[in-house]
Amino acid sequence: MTMPNSATNSDVTDDIPAPPKRKHRIPRLSLAAWKQFLNVAKPYWLGDERKSAWLLLMLLIVLMLTETEFAVMLNNQAGEMTSALADKDGARFWTSVRACLFVLGFAVPIYAGYYYMRDLFANRWRRWLTGRFLDGYLKGRKYYVLGSDSEIDNPDQRISEDIDTFTGRSIHFLLIFLGSIMQLVAFSAVLWSISHLLVAVLAVYALAGTAIALWVFGNPLIHLNFWQLRLQANFRFSLIRVRENAESIAFYRGEAQERAQIDTRFDKVIRNFAKLIKKQRSLNLFQRTFSQLALVLPSVLLAEGVLSGELEVGRAIQATGAFSAVLGAVGLIVDNFESLSRFVAGIGRLEALSRVVLREADTKPAADDVHARIERRPHQHLALESLTLHPPRSRRVLIKALSLALNPGDALLITGDSGCGKSSLLRAIAGLWDSGSGVIFHPPLDDFFFLPQLPYLQPSTLRSQLIYPSAQTSLTDDELSEILEQVHLPELAARVGGLDAVQDWEKLLSVGEQQRVAFGRVLLHKPKIVILDEATSALDSANEAALYEHLRKGGTTLISIAHRAAVLRHHTHVLHLKGEGAWQLHEARNFKFDVQLG
Repeated sequence: MTMPNSATNSDVTDDIPAPPKRKHRIPRLSLAAWKQFLNVAKPYWLGDERKSAWLLLMLLIVLMLTETEFAVMLNNQAGEMTSALADKDGARFWTSVRACLFVLGFAVPIYAGYYYMRDLFANRWRRWLTGRFLDGYLKGRKYYVLGSDSEIDNPDQRISEDIDTFTGRSIHFLLIFLGSIMQLVAFSAVLWSISHLLVAVLAVYALAGTAIALWVFGNPLIHLNFWQLRLQANFRFSLIRVRENAESIAFYRGEAQERAQIDTRFDKVIRNFAKLIKKQRSLNLFQRTFSQLALVLPSVLLAEGVLSGELEVGRAIQATGAFSAVLGAVGLIVDNFESLSRFVAGIGRLEALSRVVLREADTKPAADDVHARIERRPHQHLALESLTLHPPRSRRVLIKALSLALNPGDALLITGDSGCGKSSLLRAIAGLWDSGSGVIFHPPLDDFFFLPQLPYLQPSTLRSQLIYPSAQTSLTDDELSEILEQVHLPELAARVGGLDAVQDWEKLLSVGEQQRVAFGRVLLHKPKIVILDEATSALDSANEAALYEHLRKGGTTLISIAHRAAVLRHHTHVLHLKGEGAWQLHEARNFKFDVQLG
């Protein structure tokens, strides 16, 4: 192991600029929202599933065209039946009834098939898009980076719920838009043949209604829906934290404090929703007035022609139906404004997540990112060269100009007061933090194995706990049982019901047992470098010594964080972090905890 001796406080500088403040991007009903939509949607339509996507869309359009044609035919027959009744013409009436039933025989299955295909299409798109986001979320440890990203709140909700809403609503709005165009073309011809005046009034009425909806209710509703999604997710997250930390809260008797925090977040949800429903009330009044007046207008405009005998009653009924259909087509935004505003609010959240998790791992920092970055280079052995480290988006220097090199079989103990940067240095070595400067030379990350103080245990089988993070292993049950014996858990499998038993391991096993299971993972995977962050804190001295001896016998390179003098004999060197960036390096045999650390 080669390295300089120390860096003192005089070497520390505080010239790292403050990070720029982030602002939440509130979506608006604008061209920017359309661009956000395309950023999320386009890969599916141009990617590996584009053929099936376009084929399904074409099939839906054909079904929609057929359904629209049947709707026109049914509207015509409704007028025909009314005229037949007004003329007291029985033969004409029953001919029209038979025609209606014949059309319905085809229209009903087409209607059901259309909605089935629509939902099937949305489900396929959701599966593809969720898979794409999960790939990006888990690749390059983006899930870890998002933990310190104040802009991207609740990524779990965005992936599980916002994608579902995005795909479902996208298909819905796309199809009703196309359907509205078809409906507009089909029924406008009917309406024009009956009354030119109705067409003119309809155009003015629909345009005025749409303009009012956009101007008065547009962006305020989108803004409120955006914050409702965010606040609702925060409230849900506070409940999840109570469930995940139930034992700690119970030991502290912290129910009152937890309730206060939950109430605070829930109060924000309720207050924002109160604003939302007030704005929605006004929109409902406008929508109801807009739609109900449409029932009166055709009758008023056509009344004189019917009363004078120039126009059959059936033709008036036909015109009224056509007017409602065309108004529904051109008044699409007004009728769907509530769900459209929620949809646009969700697009902004999903597009923001995509900018983080779907960018390539080698994407360079943005031009406005003022922080230097630690450089990482592949190498046979682990070495640090002039490493300066600080937390993400912070001025504070944790370690200044640290240089060292670890040879195979070396064992480095990192110690120092709480908050001096011990765990932060491990994060940098593992590639989780890169804020700072200098170079980290490292073997492939697959050669590393990290043991935290509190091991991560999956809700799965005991076998899965031992082989984690691998999904499969070639080891036999006997070999896995032998590993359990080596970590002093010989009876564990029998006690819990076998290697394939599924338990709540975090509650079933003590912290000491969890730490020994984690050591079993190391013995199974045989990594070249093991990083231990207080990984034996819950073990007695005998178990701790036995596990360290297993690692040292195998020639593993160790990097440990510990405060107990007993572990010193298992290490070759000690890195003492003194705070404010200063550090000193010692031979382990010359280091005394009581003298050096006071």
